[in-house]
Amino acid sequence: MRARMALLYSNTKTLLREVDLRDKPSQMLQVSPKATVPVLVLTDGSILEESLDIMKWSLSTFDPDGWLLNLNEEQLNLSNKIIDENDTEFKQHLDQYKYADRFPELNLEETRRKGEEFLTKLDGYLQESAYLMGDKLSYVDVAVFPFIRQFAYVDKNWFDATDYIYLQKWLDALLDFELFKRVMKKEVVWKKGITEVFLGN
Repeated sequence: MRARMALLYSNTKTLLREVDLRDKPSQMLQVSPKATVPVLVLTDGSILEESLDIMKWSLSTFDPDGWLLNLNEEQLNLSNKIIDENDTEFKQHLDQYKYADRFPELNLEETRRKGEEFLTKLDGYLQESAYLMGDKLSYVDVAVFPFIRQFAYVDKNWFDATDYIYLQKWLDALLDFELFKRVMKKEVVWKKGITEVFLGN
């Protein structure tokens, strides 16, 4: 999701191929034996296989609102620290919480509590401003938003009843973001011969 949002934001014309990971097309495996999504094939033949790399590449081509360009060195360092924690420790707790049936040896409440450590940090940052790096949306907000959304929606009633009032407000704002709504549009799973679809159309 964060890769698609960055591509759309940067006005990158992107041919979209929605895939079913239970039935991966041979064309995808030829391009990326890693066989995970997202995969971005650039016009020069280069391949990006990580969503964060796709974000950074997109913002390097066009960043009209300064998601990345407007961050000073201190903000950029903090952003990278937040994203690193999100993509490693928090992602592990998220997977264990969201797919609890796959981890019967773990206690669900304890798993959620570990994930909450990251939520608490974000809520603290958001006490000072509407977004993580100030009053304007930036790179770090979009990078961590999809993961916080997933965590919240495992049990939305629980999340809404927590004291993370700043994080809740932040999440609501991003859920209402037009760019997010556009990338959430359901597309038909791609197969050879199907009419090509471009991201955001």
